[in-house]
Amino acid sequence: MRVITVSAICFEREDGAVLTVRKRGTSAWMLPGGKPEAGEGAAACAVREVLEELGVEIALDRIEPMGDFETRAANEAGFALRASVFRTRDAIAPEPLAEIEAVRWIDPAVGIDDEAEAPLNRELVFPMLLAERARQR
Repeated sequence: MRVITVSAICFEREDGAVLTVRKRGTSAWMLPGGKPEAGEGAAACAVREVLEELGVEIALDRIEPMGDFETRAANEAGFALRASVFRTRDAIAPEPLAEIEAVRWIDPAVGIDDEAEAPLNRELVFPMLLAERARQR
C-alpha cells in the first residue's frame, strides 16, 4: 500500500477543544499540518505548515511529541497515512490560508463520532485525548 507521510499539530484549547481544518475541495476535517520537504524533520515540518496554512507562528520548543500514528488517509483513497503528531496548548488565532478552506474547534468527545473527522482523529488522536481526560478526573 502506498504511504503518505505527514506532520501535524494538535492545538488544544483550555476547554479541551481541538483545532481541525478542512482543505479546499475535500470533506474531511484533520489536524493542521502537511508533508515534509526534502531533509526536513517532522517537528520543523509541522511548524512550517501551520504558519503557511493558518498564519500561526509557533516555536519548536512550544510543541511536544504526541506520537507517531498509522491509519488510512482521509482524502486519498487507497493510501495509508503515517503521521507524526505534536501538541501544544498555546492560545492561537488561526486564519484559513493557502489550501485551507475552513477551521473549527471541536471537542474530541463530539469529534470521535463525527464521520467528517479524518480517521487519524477519530481512531487515534481523539481517543488518546479522551483517555487522558478520564485519567485526570
